[in-house]
Amino acid sequence: MARRQTNPKTEFARYLRTETTGGVVLLIGTAIALIWVNSALGDSYEALRDTKIGPHFLHLHLSVETWAKDGLLALFFYVVGLELKRELVVGELSNIKAAALPIVAAVGGMIVPAIVALTISWGEPGWERAWAVPMATDIAFALGVLAVTARHLPSSARIFLLSLAVVDDLGAIIVIAVLFTSSFNLVAGGVALLALGAYWLLQRLRVRSPWLYLPLAVVAWVAVHSAGIHATIAGVALGLLTRVRADPGEDEAPAIRLEHRLQPYSALIAVPIFALFAAGVPINGDALATVFTSAIPLAIFAGLVGGKLIGILGSSMIAVRIGVGKLPNGTNWRDLTALAMLGGVGFTVSLLITDLGLPDAQQEPAKAAVLVASATASLLAAALLRKRSKAHANAQEP
Repeated sequence: MARRQTNPKTEFARYLRTETTGGVVLLIGTAIALIWVNSALGDSYEALRDTKIGPHFLHLHLSVETWAKDGLLALFFYVVGLELKRELVVGELSNIKAAALPIVAAVGGMIVPAIVALTISWGEPGWERAWAVPMATDIAFALGVLAVTARHLPSSARIFLLSLAVVDDLGAIIVIAVLFTSSFNLVAGGVALLALGAYWLLQRLRVRSPWLYLPLAVVAWVAVHSAGIHATIAGVALGLLTRVRADPGEDEAPAIRLEHRLQPYSALIAVPIFALFAAGVPINGDALATVFTSAIPLAIFAGLVGGKLIGILGSSMIAVRIGVGKLPNGTNWRDLTALAMLGGVGFTVSLLITDLGLPDAQQEPAKAAVLVASATASLLAAALLRKRSKAHANAQEP
């Protein structure tokens, strides 16, 4: 049987379809959380979120919120790891010239928001970690807005945004691994390395049985969690260790096959449930005012709405000017401005970093800032994208 060739553009289209649908479900989960926590039933929301479940050994007796954050998001990051591996090996990021612009844009889109947030929050409680919150771009949310508002934009614009978001997530993963590992258990770390090594070896030996991989994945997750590293790192590591090139006679490589099977569960279940328990923030006049009057929330808002736009657009202009990258086919700087604005939708990973890094007293105002900033960036980007979509549609008319 001849090997079935994977078309990177087809894979992007499939990824976009799932993630954009997931963006809608993510919005529903967020809306439920906000309505629930701000209603008369708010106490029941907090009681459910803080309920502890799971075995008492290996530090696994965790709250429902923590299971959503450490457990379900590990699946999300596993899919991100699979997508990143595919992009690096056979996708857009495998071609340095094609990948240069989204990589540079993503790096600029992480550095500038961090600088903006650091400048505004300097000296406030939690400032030493608050700068990391506005670095992230939410793939599902951003692609959902793009799908709804920019149907006539060239496909190259969508590929640019997805490539940027994948690199952005890699940066967030590195930040989580480095910044939020306060202690390290050597024994658990050794077990994690053994489990990951066994997973890699089974991939090299072309073993396909899920009854071997699933226990190894569970052991790796538990060991990483017990080692003191955020458990989502296990998901990323497993994804990056998965084989992405199909052998002769294989219909699909394991990474492609697993991404097809798991991405719907990630986009439609894992991320929305995480949002349900992470986005439950009391929203009232005082909370909204705090976003613009308190240093940490203001830093996060400014980093996401202003820093992302400046960082992505500015670094892209520099890259094109010096010849390192080129604009996506069929797009212009007004298109890229709209996409850069969309980069300010932080949401999932921003909420995760808020949970991991900020003091308890700062978390609710910071989460409110993430929600307000993501909504603001979404609305501004939607207006710009709709305008650009109409311009492209008019240009295509005979």
